[in-house]
Amino acid sequence: MSRSMSETLSLSVRTAREEDLPSIEALLRDCALPTDGVAPLLIASPDQFVVATDQRNTLVAVAGVEGTGAHGLLRSVAVHPQWRAHGVGNRLVQRLVERADADGRRALYLLTTTAEHYFPRFGFVPIGRDEVPPDIAATVEFTSACPGSAICMVRYHGGARG
Repeated sequence: MSRSMSETLSLSVRTAREEDLPSIEALLRDCALPTDGVAPLLIASPDQFVVATDQRNTLVAVAGVEGTGAHGLLRSVAVHPQWRAHGVGNRLVQRLVERADADGRRALYLLTTTAEHYFPRFGFVPIGRDEVPPDIAATVEFTSACPGSAICMVRYHGGARG
């Protein structure tokens, strides 16, 4: 089923709420992404996730940032297949990138097994896992949820390295 431009523009983007958890986890599973660590993070800090909902208030996309302080981990970026290629994911990722910059984070990191060509448009570049700071390396994403073959990427605040 194709989505029209007017339907795409009518999507609502908002901060996640705890009651979104079942829909978020279902979408992540449908997109073959890990759900490990999502529940405690969402319950403790729902403002770390943004979601997009359609006119029927059905959750169609999600993205989150884990971590505090100077570093963050962009995680759980998922868009329902029927809504892909309509800029929904771009809206969510851009919102989180802008928030990270406004919060003064020095860097956002991510792991991906399939989207290494998607994230450079936001300023992410590949790096080695050994370049990741300890607070990010200790996250569930790095320790167990994502395979060791996942590509690690970073976006430095203002494009400055380190």
